Formats: sequence, C-alpha cells, structure tokens
Amino acid sequence: MWQTLIAVLGTLAGVGITSGYQARAARTARQEARRTEGLAAVTALVEALADHRRAMWVREDLRLRGEDWTAARTESHTTRSAITGPLLRVQLLLPAVAGAAQDAAAAVYALRGADGHPILNQRRTDALTASDALVAAVGRHLAA
Repeated sequence: MWQTLIAVLGTLAGVGITSGYQARAARTARQEARRTEGLAAVTALVEALADHRRAMWVREDLRLRGEDWTAARTESHTTRSAITGPLLRVQLLLPAVAGAAQDAAAAVYALRGADGHPILNQRRTDALTASDALVAAVGRHLAA
C-alpha cells in the first residue's frame, strides 16, 4: 500500500513539474512572438516615416521653388496614409515606446508648410532625430 501511495505521489509530482515547465515554455514563446511582432511593427513604421519624410521634402521643395507640386502632393498623401497602420501596431504592441513613435510621426508631419528651405531642412533634421530616438527607445525597451 505504501509503495502504491509513493508511486502515485511521485507521478503527481512529475505531472506538476512537467506542467510548470510547459506553462513556462508557452509563456516564453508568447513573449518572443510578441517581441518579434513588435520589432516588425517598428521596422515598418520607421520605413513608412522615411518614405513620408522623403516625399514631404520633395513636395515642399517644389512648392517653395514655385514649381508644380500636384504629383508630389498626391505621393505625400499616399506615404502619409502608409504610416497609420504601423503606428497603431507599435502603440498597441509596445506601449512603452508609443510616445516616441507619436513624436517621430509628428516630426515628419511637421515638414508641411515650411516657410523656407532653412526651416524645411531643420524640420527634416528634427524628423530624422525623432526617428533615431524612436529606434533607440525600442532598443532599450527590448533589451530590458
């Protein structure tokens, strides 16, 4: 009888330990999947910000030089809308860096309506700096 009781207790302990390991492995896998998805979202956002920054610089340069910027305006509308999805994903998946993501997007949007090339160039530099700050914030967050 004692041998049977010991065998049953040993089996139950083994099941409990195995279940704990499986739960931990599943939790680790979910965390890694979320990390990978967050990194993909940030990558897509930084690419979209770069595309929009480039499109806005071309658009505003043409406007400031008094040239036809109709096609550039259409392109900038396309690149701006491409920011929305990745920005939302970053905010949902990595809320710790949502502020930096919003700042980077706002800095790119600020290229619009510059009153001269010096201001346009400064806003471009500000947008680059904000994108770099976003990447640095994500790096710190993911390293933690």
